[in-house]
Amino acid sequence: MPIVVRLDVMLALRKRKAKELSAAIGISEQNISLLRQGKVKGIRFETLDKICEFLECEPGDILDREPAAESAVVD
Repeated sequence: MPIVVRLDVMLALRKRKAKELSAAIGISEQNISLLRQGKVKGIRFETLDKICEFLECEPGDILDREPAAESAVVD
């Protein structure tokens, strides 16, 4: 998937723990863990907003886009 979740990076930069984030925004630690691992298919804007508010960051600090690998074309 070309969208990469960098929540771990932001938590580390802010010196915060996932458990603190979970308690602050009302999401289970298990769901935070899945998000940190990039194993989710989507995230609600409301949840993303709460995460950004807690970590004092922008959505682009948490979500990144990596270009899709181009398939090799043989002539």
